[in-house]
Parts: sequence; C-alpha cells; structure tokens
Amino acid sequence: MQYRRLGKTGLKVSEISLGSWLTYGKSVEDNIAEKTIHKAYELGINSFDSANVYERGEGERVMAQALKEYPRESYVITTKAFFPMGEGPNDGGLSRKHITEQLHASLKRMKLDYVDIFYCHRYDPETPVEETLKTIDDLVRQGKILYAGVSEWSAAQLEEAVRVADKQLLDRIVVNQPQYNMFNRTIEKEIIPVSEKHGIGQVVFSPLAQGVLTGKYKTGQVPTNSRAANESINRFIKGMLNEDVLNKVAQLEVVAKDLDATLPELALAWVLRQPNVSSALIGASKPEQVEMNVKASGLKLPVDVQERIEDILS
Repeated sequence: MQYRRLGKTGLKVSEISLGSWLTYGKSVEDNIAEKTIHKAYELGINSFDSANVYERGEGERVMAQALKEYPRESYVITTKAFFPMGEGPNDGGLSRKHITEQLHASLKRMKLDYVDIFYCHRYDPETPVEETLKTIDDLVRQGKILYAGVSEWSAAQLEEAVRVADKQLLDRIVVNQPQYNMFNRTIEKEIIPVSEKHGIGQVVFSPLAQGVLTGKYKTGQVPTNSRAANESINRFIKGMLNEDVLNKVAQLEVVAKDLDATLPELALAWVLRQPNVSSALIGASKPEQVEMNVKASGLKLPVDVQERIEDILS
C-alpha cells in the first residue's frame, strides 16, 4: 500500500480507503464486516470512512468496533453530518446546534475521543458558512476534530469556505469528498483546479461507478446478489446499465487484460493518476473484494494506456 498527503496537510492516507455506505450496519452481517475491515487494515489501508446517516449510526458503530483492537494513532477515521437524523426542525443541516450534537453523538457511538476528519456532508444554503466553519473551528480547538472537510460542494462553495476561513482566521477545509470515476468526471473542470489552488485534497467516492467498473454487469444480466438487484439502491446504477456504457466497459476490460490487471485495478489506478486525488474510497462486503482492490495502489498507467482509455471514454 502506498500513501499520499491529504491535500497540503501533513496527514498521510492510504491510496485506497474503505467506506461503510450501503454495507456495514445493514446489508453485511457484523462479523463479516469486521473481517473485511480487519483485512483492509492488514493490507495497509489506514483510512476508514463513515457518516452519522449511514444506517442511523450503525455504519459508524460497526466500523469503530472493528478498529478498536488497533492503536488509535494507526488509523484515520471520519464521519459526517448534514442529512436529517430526526423529524425536528434542527435535526439536519450545518447549524452550530446540529453539528455539535451530531459530532458528540457520533463520538459516543464510536467510543472515540476524536475523529480525524469531519465532513460537512453537503452544502447548507440555510446556514451561513461562517457559522458552520466557526463551529468546526471550535471543535478542532477542543480536540474533537483534527481536520475539516466537505462532500459534494461546488467550486464556488469551496472558494467561499476558504475566503470566510481566511477572513475569520478559522481552520480551513483541507479535503473534499466528491464522486469521481471514468463515467463521472465533472470534478476535473473546476473542482480540481480550485482545490489545487487552495491545498484541498480529494478523497473520491464511487471510483468503480457503483460496481459498473467491476465488469460484473453484462448486457441484460444483473447478478441477484449485486447492488443493481437491490431495489433500495439500484436507482444509482440502473441509469448506467445501457448499451453504450457496457460496450465501453467491455473495451476497458481488454485494456486491463493487456496491462495484466483487472478492470477494477485499472479503474482505481485511473482515478489515482490525478495528483490531487489523495485516496479512492471503496466499498466492500467481503475481505476478497478488499484484496482485489488494494492491488491498484502504486499501479502506474503508461501514457499510451491513458490515451487508449481516453479514446474509449470519449
């Protein structure tokens, strides 16, 4: 496993991170989830991602429970807040009240004194950015958060956060968590340039396009145990299961084979070709999937291979 700095900070995270969305606390039994997390740690993954809203805290609980046997300084664990955690008018968003209460609830569930990274899970147009950043800064000073991040914020919103933080002498945002893969490249145009300008690193989610870039979805075939077969989440995938995308996947498999790699390795290495990407966040429901994906760390794509990929994706 190779490691990269998180933006311009001194924190180093594994090129592959493990997340708990749609897996731990619900669809994967706790004992299998723990085995998967243990395997990730053994293979050098030191970055573990969760959020309060993942199964209403169960994702956090399972992940922290699995990691508790390891030295706290040896891993990076994250959580997030924004989405509603109740029915009340203050049970969502990025207000001082909601952030403070949700961070403390997360720490209690995970039995931790602090989280390494706290993400604003989305941008909150109803709360001044100054209020949000001042709250996070206060929690940083209390030692409960080490680094501040955001997820799915626009380039303009990142600029606003930096401007407000600098004006008020607050801790800056140092990491962004956007979606990024071969079929979703929107961050390349504005997010990455702005992030590079301000020293913000990317920890990208869905690098395998919700499993489409594993090659398991063939034309007209949806495995019964796959994400696309799950009615509660297939809305994220079914729009991609069309002839054009699947034809491109087939061509990418040939490129991977020529490189003596698997399609997931190729897709993850492609994401990691971006210097501004600090880590690629994967999901895994069993240890074997982690073993397969970590092989992408350190895999360099020759220029001619990158050109072949561009031709396929264009």
